[in-house]
Amino acid sequence: MLLAALSLLLAGAIWLSGLVDSLSRPSVSPSLTLQQQELSLLAQPALPPSLQPVLLGEDPRDALLQALQASTPADRSDRQQLLLGLLQEDQGALELQNRWPNDALIQRLICERKRLKVDECIDADLASAAAWRLAVSGLLPLLTVLVGSLLLLVQIIRALRGRLQPWPVMEGPGLSLIDLVLLVAGGFVVISAVGVPLVALPLVASVTAGLESPRREAVTVVINYSLMALPSLLILWRQLKALPRAQAPQGGWLQWRLRPWPGAISSAVAGWLMVTPVVVATGWLLVRLVGDPGGSNPLLELVLGSKDPLALFLLGWTAVVLAPLFEETIFRGALLPVLAKRWGTAGGVVLSALLFAMAHISIGELAPLTVLGVGLALLRVSTGRLLPSVLMHALWNAITFLNLLVL
Repeated sequence: MLLAALSLLLAGAIWLSGLVDSLSRPSVSPSLTLQQQELSLLAQPALPPSLQPVLLGEDPRDALLQALQASTPADRSDRQQLLLGLLQEDQGALELQNRWPNDALIQRLICERKRLKVDECIDADLASAAAWRLAVSGLLPLLTVLVGSLLLLVQIIRALRGRLQPWPVMEGPGLSLIDLVLLVAGGFVVISAVGVPLVALPLVASVTAGLESPRREAVTVVINYSLMALPSLLILWRQLKALPRAQAPQGGWLQWRLRPWPGAISSAVAGWLMVTPVVVATGWLLVRLVGDPGGSNPLLELVLGSKDPLALFLLGWTAVVLAPLFEETIFRGALLPVLAKRWGTAGGVVLSALLFAMAHISIGELAPLTVLGVGLALLRVSTGRLLPSVLMHALWNAITFLNLLVL
């Protein structure tokens, strides 16, 4: 009991400190906006004039110039400083042209600054490829939101008419609240945040000593995440091992229930579609009310700034495989059923979602991740299985990862 109380106090202090510190972390939104505007400028020659207002909005050249001017010189990279100089027709910018010989946008702007014919500066293949990327990055999310909103509306109507199938009885491990505190606060927060870095830092330093950026950062992410997940998984394994086997429900304590696969996949896709418009609306409303709070996940910046295939594979492996497996095991496999048994299904869904969001220690992502956590928890409750939640979480991370790659 004393150990659980101490773990809870330490975890609360660590989470609070982390959430406050996240306010000082930069937001990924400005980088995404700049990437989108650069892509728009590259794609403009390949788009019919009738589609340009739909896909590009305002003039992409002016939009990119204004975005670069709005940033401070300290926040601009050397490449962005060169882009700004070229867009402002600064003659001195041409002296830096050889630093980015393979950068399509910079070479096009340099070509135009040399006052050649504009048509001669356009690479039709590159413009066409950029147009396809722009269409995917812009239209696919919009289509997802529309389809998801329609599915969500259908589900709401069916629920109001009493036509939904009754949810299965919530089954899970027979753990106590003290067990959960030791699992989440003790293992997931305190040991992982305090103890693991003492082991991980020298290990990571030795493993990545001969690597160059961005592979060094990617390998660091994989090792750190794996080691941080280990304490909680070991604690959960010991807790489940101590439970009487005869009392375990059919399908095991965590209710993975791997088969049938088709039903798990279709449920995961439907859940992802329906939660997407709600998460998007939450993020939009947050920005409208308080502005961009910052504190984006550092992994997003790594993906945006990396072009190394191995580094991207390792980052993708962490986001799409390791994170869903570990986080769903803890939050929807162990935490949700115990909370639901004590405080009801609604209470368990909301509490587990809030703890899931707080565990990411990002004040800017707290509200959207809570909504995502509610969606993942409802999928676990409605299907009576953990696998669909894992697949939905993996799909969410995979789509986010692919959108970053497209940009």
